Amino acid sequence: MDVLTVTLNPALDRELIVENLEIDRLHRVKNPKYSVMQPGGKGINVSIILSGLEIPSLAIGFLGGFIGTVVEERLREISPLISTAFVHLDEETRENIAIIDPANDTITEINSVGPAVSEADLEMLLRRFRIGLKRASVVVISGSVPQGVPEDFYAQLCLEARAEGKIVVVEAIGELFEKAVESGAVTVAKPDLRGVQQFFGKELSQLQHYQAAAEEVISKGSKMAIVSYRIEGDVIATTEGSWLFTTREHIEHSHLLGTGDSLVAGAVQNLLFSPDDYFTAAKRAMAAAIAESAFLEKLRITNEEIEKSEAFFSIEKLR
Repeated sequence: MDVLTVTLNPALDRELIVENLEIDRLHRVKNPKYSVMQPGGKGINVSIILSGLEIPSLAIGFLGGFIGTVVEERLREISPLISTAFVHLDEETRENIAIIDPANDTITEINSVGPAVSEADLEMLLRRFRIGLKRASVVVISGSVPQGVPEDFYAQLCLEARAEGKIVVVEAIGELFEKAVESGAVTVAKPDLRGVQQFFGKELSQLQHYQAAAEEVISKGSKMAIVSYRIEGDVIATTEGSWLFTTREHIEHSHLLGTGDSLVAGAVQNLLFSPDDYFTAAKRAMAAAIAESAFLEKLRITNEEIEKSEAFFSIEKLR
């Protein structure tokens, strides 16, 4: 097992493709292929994508109720390269709904909150995390957290992982993410800016704001920061400088589902084989995101699809 993924708030993801979506009217899904149900949550998504790249992983987090059972069973069915060690709760795992409208180039997402966890649940999770650490080279901690998880919990996980010499990749937002970054134990940091263009209390609107945010992450001890600037561009910062990666072709907004998780998986894949080559990891990450954007729904991309996408973006040196 090469990678440990931590998803504290998994979900059963339902993806529906509905053309010309309108509020307050009946819509029918035209094709069974346009209604998909699969395991979700950002860390779980990374495990799924890594399995398509032939990389084994152990997925941990909290699951509960009937929905949690469905999520775990389906995850095991997807690939034998995905192992699981979830902590089971009584309350139901959440459901997330994504309605993709290709005619209007939109994605409408409805995400549930998730179950509450107790101190005993957190202690059990920590025990499984520490066991998983012994077998992993890279730890991915990402997504939202359920009720009952303290704001410094990601920072605690990161500090333990770094103390064991692991590469630590974190994608989240808010105080939970910021405390992790401020701990100095995050190797690769990717703020999740889908819901709010704000980071460390600062509004992000112009390119220089995104660059400053990425460089601030590096100043706190991270080796690489990935900050989504626009649909077709990311700001990447390392200890060597900062760059703007821009796709050469327009990407439809309705094709963005899963691209962020593919980006993380691409970076992880490269870092497994070249742990200190962050710039090449950033290029692999961008190519993986572009490869995923070729599809409306979330799919497991292949190494061949990533390699074909390596020429589809440009790089501009910012500093």
